[in-house]
Amino acid sequence: MSAAYPRAGSSASGGPTALGRLLAPTAPAAAALVRGVVGLVFASEGIQKFLYAEAQGAGRFARIGIPAPEVMGPFIGAVELVCGLLLLAGLGTRIAAAPLVADMLVALASTKVPILLGGGYWRFAHTFAPKAGVWAFLHESRTDLAMLACSAFLVLVGGDRWSLDAVLAGRSRRAGGRSS
Repeated sequence: MSAAYPRAGSSASGGPTALGRLLAPTAPAAAALVRGVVGLVFASEGIQKFLYAEAQGAGRFARIGIPAPEVMGPFIGAVELVCGLLLLAGLGTRIAAAPLVADMLVALASTKVPILLGGGYWRFAHTFAPKAGVWAFLHESRTDLAMLACSAFLVLVGGDRWSLDAVLAGRSRRAGGRSS
């Protein structure tokens, strides 16, 4: 390979590009467990937004006050499914986890903050929790908070040694070592 054509993930100066750093698998091996669970949960939730649209997709979004629920239900379902599958494979781990952080922030704001406040606010309705306040909020938001924290963790650390990110990084390093 000539110097005029830098290897994938590196710049002309030989250092890693921003994309190369973004995709670099830097997580400890144990992060595969977090990546697998987060990927499985989001992929299954995404599928359910299509299978049970009235209960978990567009119908639920309409009841809690999400704008354009007939568009946002399938859109969020697709985001959760695609990003969940990418996390399961470990492909673009940081990039795939970022929309899931946003997804969980909106979920908390639209469904759990009304519980904390004891009533709806802005366009979000308080529709399902029998209790309100801090303890009810913490109880009802436990899964959302865990998925938010785990998704944020994956944004920060990226893929692990068992991810496709690691396989691709290894190929890139091997290809960069060859000369033509």
